[in-house]
Formats: sequence, structure tokens, C-alpha cells
Amino acid sequence: MSFEMWLSGFLFLLILVLYLILLPALGYKVEIDDSDAHLLQINNDPKKFQTSIVLALIHNLCVITLAILLLIAFSPDYIILGIIWTIFRIGEGLILIYNDKNYWSLLDMARKYSGSSGTEKISLSDLARNITKIKSSRFALAIIFWSIGTLAFSIALVTYGGVVIFIGWLGIAASILTGFGNGIFYVKHKKVIFETIGGLMALIFEVLIGVWLIFFA
Repeated sequence: MSFEMWLSGFLFLLILVLYLILLPALGYKVEIDDSDAHLLQINNDPKKFQTSIVLALIHNLCVITLAILLLIAFSPDYIILGIIWTIFRIGEGLILIYNDKNYWSLLDMARKYSGSSGTEKISLSDLARNITKIKSSRFALAIIFWSIGTLAFSIALVTYGGVVIFIGWLGIAASILTGFGNGIFYVKHKKVIFETIGGLMALIFEVLIGVWLIFFA
């Protein structure tokens, strides 16, 4: 086992812990239904909001680092596929970083919102709603990038051989369903059931590949 593979497995699991556990615990949200309530929540505990953005940045940097480590670990046997997954996973990370930079602006907006009234409060609420709507669309684009990168990586796993072939096919199915579902959401802003199915498959895929890279690669 190479150090790059072990570290890649660790990052797979760390990314999941950050995204599924730590960020939600701090109130970080990709989609927001009630912008007024969210602005009040941010203003009531700005440190919590700031911490969530810092952790989100760490998450995004882990995504970029993971892409590079996988390219090192699996090259030169899978150089073409490696270039594809590296480009798209780095693109995913950069989109998420840009998204969170704009999300940070809600901190100042929340301060103004708490001391405003009338038309100013309505204007701030509409602006926050627009920012979060754009954030949700950009997140869908980032997941499309994830899907393309993961598809390339999963194809490499299928040709790698051994028990990891099953994980590779799972990744292929997850990336196609997730990418297609988020593509529909990005264009039509409409959620479809196979986006959820693909998301669950993606979660299982990343847990399995993370464990495999740490203990069995």
C-alpha cells in the first residue's frame, strides 16, 4: 500500500464526515426554504456560521487534494482517466469554494437584517433568497463535475481487478444517476427520484472505496 492510497482513503471518509455530520451540525445548508429564519439564525450565532464556512473551505480543499492524490496513486496506468477525474474533481472543489465565498456575504446581510424594518427588511430577505438559490444551482453544477470525475475514477477501478470491481460498478451507477439527476435540477430546478437514489449509492461508494484504500489497497 502506498501512502498516497492510504491518505486518499482517509480523505474520502473525512470529506463525508465534514459534509454529512459537522457542517449540518453547525447549520450549514445547501438549500434554504426560509431566508428570513436563516438570516436570524446567522445573526444569533455568527461564530457558528463563520466556523461552518471555515469547515466548508477545508472540505473543498480536501476534494482538490484528493483528486491530485488519486492521480499520483494510480498513474501511470490510468493517466487519461486520471487527468479526467483530476480536472473535474478540482473543478468541483473550485466551484464549491466560489459558492461559499458568496455564502459568506450572508453574515453582513444578517447583521443589517436584524436592525432593519419595512421595505429594507423585505429587500434583504429577497437578496438572501436569491443568493441561496444561486448557491443551490452552483452546488448542482459541482455535483455534475463530481459525477464526471467519479465516473472516470470508477472505470479505472473496474479495470483494476479484484474485489474493487464491485465498488467500481457501484461508482459508475452512482455517478450516472447523480449526474443526470443534478443535470435536470440545474436546468429545470426540478428534483427527480433517481437523484436521491444516486446520492445514496454515492455515499455507499465513497465509504467502501475509502475503507478499501485505507485497509486493503
